[in-house]
Amino acid sequence: MRGSLVLEDGTVVQGVFFGNHKPVFGELVFNTNMTGYCEALTDPSYRGQILMMTYPLIGNYGVDPSTLESQEIQVRGFVVREACRTPSHRSSKMGLDEFLKKYGIPGISELDTRQITIKIRERGTMRAAFGAEGADVDFMLKRVRETPFPDEANLVAEVSCKRPIVHKGKGPLKFVLIDCGTKDSIIREALNFGDVVQVPFDTPSEDVLRLKPDAAIVSNGPGNPAHPEIMATTVKTIKELLNSVAVLGICLGHQMIGIALGGKTFKLKFGHRGGNQPVRDLRTGLVHITSQNHGFAVDEKSIEGTGAKVTHLNLNDNTVEGIYHQEMRVFSVQYHPEASPGPYDSKYIFAEFAHVARRP
Repeated sequence: MRGSLVLEDGTVVQGVFFGNHKPVFGELVFNTNMTGYCEALTDPSYRGQILMMTYPLIGNYGVDPSTLESQEIQVRGFVVREACRTPSHRSSKMGLDEFLKKYGIPGISELDTRQITIKIRERGTMRAAFGAEGADVDFMLKRVRETPFPDEANLVAEVSCKRPIVHKGKGPLKFVLIDCGTKDSIIREALNFGDVVQVPFDTPSEDVLRLKPDAAIVSNGPGNPAHPEIMATTVKTIKELLNSVAVLGICLGHQMIGIALGGKTFKLKFGHRGGNQPVRDLRTGLVHITSQNHGFAVDEKSIEGTGAKVTHLNLNDNTVEGIYHQEMRVFSVQYHPEASPGPYDSKYIFAEFAHVARRP
């Protein structure tokens, strides 16, 4: 079935549906990874978004369930140049088309993703929609422009766990993971150093401390870190934990820690999504190639005078990629140190945090 991708600037691109054939609305974003589409599709940080891959051939190695980052596909729609119909890999259990159908998610292929990516880079992320062949394009465009950006909703509440979950680890430490939409690979990395108790995003600080953790981790997740419901719950909890336990923030968690320390965040023009973002560690001078997926960033000037210091910078646009506080056991990174998918340059962050957690 043929269909259309309609952008809020009036662009209409024809393509071919795969997966589920249904109309969807969301924020169109692009990811520059050559591989890792299984991880990206199931990353809760993409909740509410239509994901477009810039690499021209997607699906050639099928779907391996062991690579999934959550229990379902999180994106609203999937855009690719070419969707491989005949995958080949010994670990593949199904093709991309079947995977999308299983979770009721539409995909559209055979359109010029390069042209659309250039448009997003120039104009910024845009609201978009899928429409079947014969749909009223003018009506769809009107709907797209009337549809709020997904981050106006509390997306974290949609992807966070609903009750505490205990994961038994290999080390002596005990982490409380504040689940804002965590990737499973973050849990796996933390388990190398101890037990992990995964708790809902709105868990009060007293309930966290009642678990007697050595440290707390604030996970990645979707949406706006300064959303009113997040400010009243997760950010409030972080503020109250800062003087009691060591705290690590990853991606959205990094942004929330920035706010909790007195800073502000802002929305990037088109975000950082891919596995090749260069980040300089200002403490060592080393440059790491990192995996990233975020649309907001911490305003560097806003944390001046708060006691927070910048530890990492993105070399593409000089945005803040990591901070720490001079008097508290807290630090955070904007990128994904679990590297799933992506280079392993930054996995040291977990060992570094475990060392901080052991200190009184």
